[in-house]
Amino acid sequence: MLHAIPDLFRTIIAFVVVLSVLVFVHELGHYLAARWMGVHVETFSIGFGRPIFSWTDRRGTAWRISWIPLGGFVRLHGQERPEDVSDASRALWQVGRTFHEKSVGARAIVIAAGPIANFLLAIVLLTVLFGVAGRPVATATVGEVVVDGPAARAGLVKGDRIDSIDGTLTPRFDDLQRIVQSHPGQALVMTVRRGDAEQTLTATPDSRDDGQGKMVGLLGIRSGGTELERLSPVGAVVAGVTQTWDVTVQTLAGVGQMISGKRGTDDLGGPLRIAQLSGQVAQLGLASLVSFIAVLSINLGLINLFPIPVLDGGHLLFYAAEAIRGRPLPPRTLEYGFRAGFALLAGLFVFATWNDLSHLGLVKWVVGLIG
Repeated sequence: MLHAIPDLFRTIIAFVVVLSVLVFVHELGHYLAARWMGVHVETFSIGFGRPIFSWTDRRGTAWRISWIPLGGFVRLHGQERPEDVSDASRALWQVGRTFHEKSVGARAIVIAAGPIANFLLAIVLLTVLFGVAGRPVATATVGEVVVDGPAARAGLVKGDRIDSIDGTLTPRFDDLQRIVQSHPGQALVMTVRRGDAEQTLTATPDSRDDGQGKMVGLLGIRSGGTELERLSPVGAVVAGVTQTWDVTVQTLAGVGQMISGKRGTDDLGGPLRIAQLSGQVAQLGLASLVSFIAVLSINLGLINLFPIPVLDGGHLLFYAAEAIRGRPLPPRTLEYGFRAGFALLAGLFVFATWNDLSHLGLVKWVVGLIG
């Protein structure tokens, strides 16, 4: 039991650091956009509940670090509509600096700035990571061979490194995949290095449908190693933007598959899963932790852009409707929308927590204890 205490402390500290960075950047996006639009920010809080530490800057914004590190918020001056507050509260509003009196476009910019800041954080972190530590690149080393697959029939074994195919060099696994996929059913001559010896093997990739009516080649191997490739400043920026875009597309594709039923929901996790992964990734080193924060930042930005009332995306949806109608939506519509959004988020939170407990083995333990 005692040996698990350092692991528990590492997990807690890593989780607090990861979540605090993500929340701070998200809320900083709202804060900076609000100042740009001339809206006074009353409170900038990291965490919820009673403040551990707080101070007020010369602009009148109260900065807080609170006890519960599960989020944060920015309270904008005059965010409530005039009809929702008392005359005494309205009398304290600073004319020209309230959120509700800004144009719908200005309000949309303030709300959208939070998710945008998360995407920018991911790009910056990945750019620095690729420029300093290097970008992980899968090598053309064979890590696993599918039994009875084309590679196995050709004589490839784990540990082989494929140097070239039909005379084309394959320093990366991506190069290998590109050649194999474009030659379904065609014999390929491969130069393979096994230990210190070099030999020539011939493999004929299987053909399969890629789901869009096109046949692609399949060799039946998986990569067995990665190398770090340090990039130039410009190359690191391009790679950071590209990686952020790729993760965004893959995440949206995964969510779409869950909604359509093509993929299970076991991968849907909540705070407990994030805490567990934070501790595990922190053990792997700073580079892995930075990469993990970047991926989580992308996910946080995407989640907040979902058109669900209560989230930033829900507010943007209401602003879009206001821009089309020329006036705000009726108060009752907004109220019902926020209630539905809150109920949906609460349900997703409970479901994700159940998944987390199941992955941690707690549910199985309780069931075994009962029965």
